[in-house]
Amino acid sequence: MSDRRVVITGLGAVTPLGASVPAFWDGLISSRCGVRSITHFDASPFDVRFGGTCSDFDPSIRIDRRMLKRMDPCAQFAVAAAAEAVEDSGLDLNTIDLGRAGVILGSGIGGLLEIEEQIDRLRTKGPDKVSAFTIPKLMVNASSGHISIRFGFQGISTAVSTACASATNAMVDAVQALRRGEADVVITGGTEAALTPLGLAAFAAMKALSTRNGDPARASRPFDRDRDGFVMAEGAGILVFEDYEHARRRGARIYCEVVGAGVTSDAFDMVQPDESGRGAARAMQRALAYARLNTTDVQYINAHATSTPLGDAIESQAIQSVFGAHARKLAVSSTKGATGHLLGASGGVEMIACVLAIRHSTLPPTINLENPDPRCELDYVANHARDARVSIVMNNSFGFGGHNGCLIVKSI
Repeated sequence: MSDRRVVITGLGAVTPLGASVPAFWDGLISSRCGVRSITHFDASPFDVRFGGTCSDFDPSIRIDRRMLKRMDPCAQFAVAAAAEAVEDSGLDLNTIDLGRAGVILGSGIGGLLEIEEQIDRLRTKGPDKVSAFTIPKLMVNASSGHISIRFGFQGISTAVSTACASATNAMVDAVQALRRGEADVVITGGTEAALTPLGLAAFAAMKALSTRNGDPARASRPFDRDRDGFVMAEGAGILVFEDYEHARRRGARIYCEVVGAGVTSDAFDMVQPDESGRGAARAMQRALAYARLNTTDVQYINAHATSTPLGDAIESQAIQSVFGAHARKLAVSSTKGATGHLLGASGGVEMIACVLAIRHSTLPPTINLENPDPRCELDYVANHARDARVSIVMNNSFGFGGHNGCLIVKSI
């Protein structure tokens, strides 16, 4: 491993709070909620009829209309957010070495809507009516491929699928590729568009979702005693990771440096987290060791906390086990109260929140936290954003299959 440093130079987002980074951040620090009743399909027969939909998203703003029919919404979110991130980064595609520019993107499910629509066509119209675009649209790697093609990036191009840890695992892979010297620039993060009839029905069948149909905006309530499950959401969080020297030479605006990364497996159960929290704790410990930081150096954690009864408590306990007495001095928040849970895209969107918390000296709140769970005893920045100068921030993501990922960013 070389001593190359990895920095963040560009941000792009499509979220239930808005289809750009400024809209997302404004909604987040204003304590708004992007969860609403579902209108893009008839949800009336479903037990759960709400989610974090990207209703403000117009794909034609950043994507040629001729290409849209070749993309599932999963790829549309990714390409639009990547376009914003590249623009934000100031990269000049005519001067960088495109052979050393890559894409490593996460998605937990991929093109689910395309699967549903083509199965319906197969059953109702016959095999001859199935679209020739089906496979290229449903592939988990479709988003990475489209972004590579869009920007002409000819270096590493991969897809990572580790459920709700996908974006974070993709960003960890991006850090490793940059530090090994395999690339100078990597577009990374995650995308997800699983808020479809099948996606909603399947998660509801697992009894994983909140059923507050009468009050969607207050349904996602991380760390709250009355939480009853997570809220499905969709969107993308895309970042430009770059070798520090490469960014410095081209005069880039640098948001912060990625200094720590840790990944582990619970090796416990496919959908239930290990109640001991050991896997989550090990990921945090590895990220701290990678960064050569003490626990007392970390000032804020953007928690994975999805608003599930078990998961939020386990993560809180894991944080306490890692940080000891310092845990009481940490600020911890879950932005999923505002966005819902973007599944494989969540780590990318939440990394953007971490970057902007450093840049704007503002901690995003955990909204809908009215009655804290006694098992969750930390400072969760309840309900309102907080002015606070932070320079070292941790971001957690955990996923079905027992996947745990943790990243640490630092001001520069």
